[in-house]
Amino acid sequence: MAEPSSSAAPPPADPPAAAPAADGTEGAEGAEGATISKKAAKKAEAKAKKEAEKARRAAENAAAAAAKGAAAQTEDLAKDNYGQETHETKLSPDAIEVSVKNIGDEHVGKTIELRAWIQNARMQGAKMAFVELREEGTWSIQGIVSANQEGTPVSRQMVKWVGAIAPESFVVVEATVAKPLDPVKSCRVTGYELHITKCFVHAAAPSVLGMTLAAANRPIANFSDEEAPVEEGVEKLAIAPGAESSIPAATMLTHLDNIVMHKRSAVQQAIADIRAEMKELYREYLRSHGFKEFEPPCLIGAASEGGANVFRLPYFEKEAFLAQSPQFYKQIEIAGGRKRVFSVGPVFRAENSNTPRHMTEFTGLDMEMEIKKDYREVVHMLEGVLFHIFRNIQKRCADEIALVRSVYPSEEFLFPEEGKEVRLSFAEGQQLLREEGPEEFRNVSDDEDMSTPQEKALGALIRKKYKTDFYVLDKFPEGARPFYAKEDPANPKVTNAYDLFMRGQEICSGGQRINDPVELEARIRTKGIDPTSQGIKEYVDIFRQAGVPAHGGGGIGLDRVVAWYLNLPSVHLAAFYPRTPKRLLP
Repeated sequence: MAEPSSSAAPPPADPPAAAPAADGTEGAEGAEGATISKKAAKKAEAKAKKEAEKARRAAENAAAAAAKGAAAQTEDLAKDNYGQETHETKLSPDAIEVSVKNIGDEHVGKTIELRAWIQNARMQGAKMAFVELREEGTWSIQGIVSANQEGTPVSRQMVKWVGAIAPESFVVVEATVAKPLDPVKSCRVTGYELHITKCFVHAAAPSVLGMTLAAANRPIANFSDEEAPVEEGVEKLAIAPGAESSIPAATMLTHLDNIVMHKRSAVQQAIADIRAEMKELYREYLRSHGFKEFEPPCLIGAASEGGANVFRLPYFEKEAFLAQSPQFYKQIEIAGGRKRVFSVGPVFRAENSNTPRHMTEFTGLDMEMEIKKDYREVVHMLEGVLFHIFRNIQKRCADEIALVRSVYPSEEFLFPEEGKEVRLSFAEGQQLLREEGPEEFRNVSDDEDMSTPQEKALGALIRKKYKTDFYVLDKFPEGARPFYAKEDPANPKVTNAYDLFMRGQEICSGGQRINDPVELEARIRTKGIDPTSQGIKEYVDIFRQAGVPAHGGGGIGLDRVVAWYLNLPSVHLAAFYPRTPKRLLP
């Protein structure tokens, strides 16, 4: 066998083994021939995975937050914190019940419970609403409803709902008291505000009110009892918030047809408060002077004072009347052994007088007292009680009086100091009119009663001459007084009778009564009345049953005192529910 030739090519050699890396690991050749260790590659791979996981988790968190926000928008996590109040509605047991007028620094940061009317509500974007919450009178405070990201305790849905509550709805709220950055000018409480967390409607108001509160607080434009024609399309007017000058003035009929809003007006509540305080001052003064209160009946069996202007009504098988005055019953009290008595109650007059100074029902402040020496003791007592009212009402109701005058401007009521009372005889008053009054009163008579224009003209003269809006006219002519008025023994043409005036209008009538039955019966006959007629006979018999001391008194019209002190354009404004020949509702 032949041996291989020495000239044949040698077999290819194996590729050289990779050189060990400096760190002892095997390397890999890069794109440009660079060598990277396996350990570094693993580190890079781990880092990439970690970054990817971090990004994944961030995405999941963002998605969860978005889902939570969406859930808050759809599920309404605050749904239990607002809505219609029911028997299941619950507020925090730790919430403090407090009135708006009593909120102070001690309540800041604390949770309170408040029941009030929504006076106004407005949205401030989609997440916030402002409301004005009003309690009695003008006590109001600002409330804020603000939604947060979590949607609890206040959500956007809650904000939208609260902002849409109809004005004059009655609500129950739970809120935290806070101090605003700046004083709140739109509310009476300026230094505090409420951050509302719960709000429930207790009683909803209609979407459109028959009369807005703003209109109710405007001066009344017309006091006529006649329905005025309404132009088509103007029954309801949309008034921009804050545009006070564009708020139409309502008539008295509109006020009475919307009695709830009439009563809610701050000016009417102020007048009512002044009226109530005057009544208390009347009681206070007379009690301090030994008077006892009694209650006369309103239903009587015969027309009092023998007049025709009485309300008649069926009374079982008989006829009854509404009392024109507690006059006879005051005298019965004196005859029955009382020295001094007074009453506060309704008086009825069936007079078809459609004027701003008349009503068919009003509140009488009546008093009667024994006369010891002179009938002017009664005049001085009546002056005293009215001066007591005038001096104290300004102190006790300063804010209320200022509020009324902001709506119905008037000059301050003037009355004389003690010891400088203005008392004129009827004849002196007529003489003043003849000498210094308007031309049409140059020939007024001393024997005829004064007309309303005469009274007003005389009031203007006395204010100018004596600097007073209050005065007394005494010694009225015999023909101008009822049968029980005692004649002046020195001059039978006049009586021991008097009227008291405020701003030229009569607010009290009174005088000395006849206490002798023979004299009384004779005077009744001179008036053309049968002393044996029903009601009159029983009255005369009172003085035959036992000896009755000399006495006198007066009847003050509370409604007129309130109205003329405040110089209101109508006495109807001073009454809670005015009754006129054409008005029996509400």
